[in-house]
Amino acid sequence: MAEIGEDEGSLITVVVDLNPSPYLIKDGECIMPRCLDAVAAFCNAHMMLSPLNKIAVIGCHTKQSCFLFPTPTSSEAEDFRPADGQYELFADIKNSILKNTKKLVFQNSDTDVYTESLIAGAMTMALCYIHRVQKQQIVETKIPSRILVITASGDSASQYMNFMNVFFTSQKEGVLIDACVVEKDSGLLQQGCDITGGMYLKVQNISALLQYLLWIFLPGTEIRKQMILPPRVHVDYRAACFCHRNLIEIGYVCSVCLSIFCTFSPICSTCQTAFKLGPLPNIIGKKKRKQVPLRN
Repeated sequence: MAEIGEDEGSLITVVVDLNPSPYLIKDGECIMPRCLDAVAAFCNAHMMLSPLNKIAVIGCHTKQSCFLFPTPTSSEAEDFRPADGQYELFADIKNSILKNTKKLVFQNSDTDVYTESLIAGAMTMALCYIHRVQKQQIVETKIPSRILVITASGDSASQYMNFMNVFFTSQKEGVLIDACVVEKDSGLLQQGCDITGGMYLKVQNISALLQYLLWIFLPGTEIRKQMILPPRVHVDYRAACFCHRNLIEIGYVCSVCLSIFCTFSPICSTCQTAFKLGPLPNIIGKKKRKQVPLRN
């Protein structure tokens, strides 16, 4: 079923968080391979909707992010042959995702499991890829583009500024950001989905990941208007301070670089600006009234 008003096709860039999470381990078994199979099936379903559709998959870990699909042609890719009766493109997508995921995970296997994933960096790569594809379009109209983030790492306050740059750039370029989080909410991704008009979903049952992807994130913007989707969640718009990376409601903002701090500091730690404090207001106390002796 083709998208209404989208005869030129659409582009989805999937950002997959490959950092091992306790939420992806059940009964002592890591279910990450099943999640990757669901991502590959989602990509194949998107390519089946229209011959003009495009797909890209980016994997992110604790040290680096890289493209899982498409990748530059190599001798290994040329030696790969799909099974009999299998569409070559679908087989290529699944093979590239699994092969490049192994490389990325093995290269980062010596890092701490609980360190933060470079989700903001992977989303930046997705924006660059979308911009390049749109520049290569022959027609003047831009191809409708979306970014789908699949993660189980939760919030990453240390990447707050990077996330905000990605969100506002996506809003300016008309790129929707969808987020599919597992078990643990992400306030930053909630903000990004709300700013760009995308969908945010918290998956309770990871075994049904493919069903959620096909039901909510596969349809485009025009089809979503005609569907009954889960209600939007309350978005937490609190900012993260630059000093302790905590979400705050009231803080101090640098007048030069707009850095946010939870406590006052005479020097900005981001741009090293020294603030000039004005004279303190004089506190005038109440004058004591003289006690007049009572006359008989």
